Amino acid sequence: MNKQETLERIRQLGLLAVLRGPDPETTLRMVKALVEGGVLGIEITFTTPEAVQIVRRLNDLYGERILLGMGTLTEPEHAALALDAGACFLVSPHFDPNLAQAMRETGLAAMIGAFTPSEVMQAKRAGADAIKIFPGSLGGPSYLKTLRGPFPDLLLMPTGGVDLDNIRAWFAAGAFAVGAGSSLCARDLALQGRFDEIIARAEAFTRAVADARLSL
Repeated sequence: MNKQETLERIRQLGLLAVLRGPDPETTLRMVKALVEGGVLGIEITFTTPEAVQIVRRLNDLYGERILLGMGTLTEPEHAALALDAGACFLVSPHFDPNLAQAMRETGLAAMIGAFTPSEVMQAKRAGADAIKIFPGSLGGPSYLKTLRGPFPDLLLMPTGGVDLDNIRAWFAAGAFAVGAGSSLCARDLALQGRFDEIIARAEAFTRAVADARLSL
């Protein structure tokens, strides 16, 4: 899958689950629950223990059924590790020119973190295919809508602060997709073995994304 196909699939899914799992086995069970609930865009963060090995195992388990990427890239070497593990997309929480170059050189879809207009433009000029607006909670949907004014052609994905109550507002503001972490797949629920609740949340998020897009 080339980067344009990856970006199109992200657009179609509209939602990436951002997983900061506590351990490999629990993380795999979290992904299983998400997939059962209809969430097929999965981002495994580098803050998850043995994240690279988890991505390799998920590729073996699900193949192209899910869209699998790696996030919280903070060091340039993370990009090559993610590529080798079989990730389809890369996400950083911030803009750093050396990291951006390493992400771009993989040939994978690169979503670079930014918040201010200056950071957004720096990320775009450094080769970002999409911009992760982080933390989304700081400005909310109204801030994203304002950013769309000077940057109408950029693909903007808010992460941090996305929940069931504001998904509609994010898409109305111009998000091309949203990233959801604890509001979708809470670590505490997984540690308590409450995977049925994660499935229910995944189903609710999937419906909310579909409903939000129908209302545009």
